[in-house]
Amino acid sequence: MKKILIAIVRGYQKAISPLFPPSCRYYPTCSTYTVQALEKHGALKGALMGAARILRCNPIVRGGVDKVPDRFTLKRNPDYNPEDFINHIDHHH
Repeated sequence: MKKILIAIVRGYQKAISPLFPPSCRYYPTCSTYTVQALEKHGALKGALMGAARILRCNPIVRGGVDKVPDRFTLKRNPDYNPEDFINHIDHHH
């Protein structure tokens, strides 16, 4: 089941996502986060984490770095460090 869900997300990344301008407020993107959550936490928990992340990705929320935590949670990674995002931006521009 996990492999099927990952294949669906990868299909979205290749076929659908390129048709729209980048809009994700987070790093990694919501689709990449979902794949990582599926790989780390399995089909059910990973899918729930991915869905929760997508729901968090909206104009009301401050984006930034939000990596998949080692423990299952539907909230933003509690280990978030704003410096991670700043360092990521500095290295990619």
